[in-house]
Amino acid sequence: MRPYQRFAIDDASQVGEARRASQLLAAELGFDEAAAGRLALGVTELGTNLVRHAGGGALLLGVDGEAVELLSLDTGPGMDIERCLQDGFSTGGTAGTGLGAVKRIANRFSAFSLPQRGAVISARFEGKVQGIAAKAGGYSVAGLGLPAPGEQVSGDGWGLRVRDGRTLLLMADGLGHGPQAAEASDMALDLFQRGTLNQPAALLEDAHLTMRSTRGAAVAMVAIEASLDRLVFAGAGNITGRLISGVSDRSLMSQPGTLGVQIRRLQDVVYEWPDHAILVLFSDGIVSRWNLEGVGGLLACEPMVIAGWILRDHCRGRDDATVVVVRRH
Repeated sequence: MRPYQRFAIDDASQVGEARRASQLLAAELGFDEAAAGRLALGVTELGTNLVRHAGGGALLLGVDGEAVELLSLDTGPGMDIERCLQDGFSTGGTAGTGLGAVKRIANRFSAFSLPQRGAVISARFEGKVQGIAAKAGGYSVAGLGLPAPGEQVSGDGWGLRVRDGRTLLLMADGLGHGPQAAEASDMALDLFQRGTLNQPAALLEDAHLTMRSTRGAAVAMVAIEASLDRLVFAGAGNITGRLISGVSDRSLMSQPGTLGVQIRRLQDVVYEWPDHAILVLFSDGIVSRWNLEGVGGLLACEPMVIAGWILRDHCRGRDDATVVVVRRH
């Protein structure tokens, strides 16, 4: 997956940069004039909302298949989402149609906010074909990734493979950051997509020798089936997995090592997947010891909003950072 572009929005003049970037993505993906216009309006409305009501924040733009994902992140005073979606409601003396308009024109819209904790708003704009988030049978999947500061590419990557009723998810974090790190994670993802093995440990060990031509990567893989209340996990390096519900938070532990450099014999580990739990995978660009205590209601949100909240609050800000969230239907 391509890394997202991040645009700091502290005043109205910065909204235009994000809007122009969105139109470049729309042209690249072949959006028609109407679809490109909806995306531009969404960027303008959410960016203006950040300036007027949140005291600033950031817009993220990313590509998911043939769709553009737009996120608004802020740590302002928060908002009553349901009231703000009603046309005519405004806290800033405007017509009060902005958030409701974005919901109407987006192909998918979700938001979450808490008083004094800010808000995360997600809007998806599709051209012709739905992207990877719609392809995992039985699951909703969303991922966010940002490159390290000053880099145009990310050494992190993630991908899905759905085959014979089984969903396979892989995340890779190339050593360091920049083009060579991206080369390592890209190779891991290519081997994952072309591989015929369905067990995580076997597939990762098979990829290890081929990846010796790269600087190496931390890699973790999950195999899940919609009909089973469990998952199979294997990993080498500092990709972390968590199964989080309102009453439990269990870590999925990778083994020491780096694919392409040195690994011990990997093992598949089976974990029970509790009812209502979400699966989170994240690279070491996210601080390891975070929790969602005091964020009641977030776990009921769309995976993209959950990923945005985690990235907003727990990104280290000095390395590539990626979060993937999976929810069973």
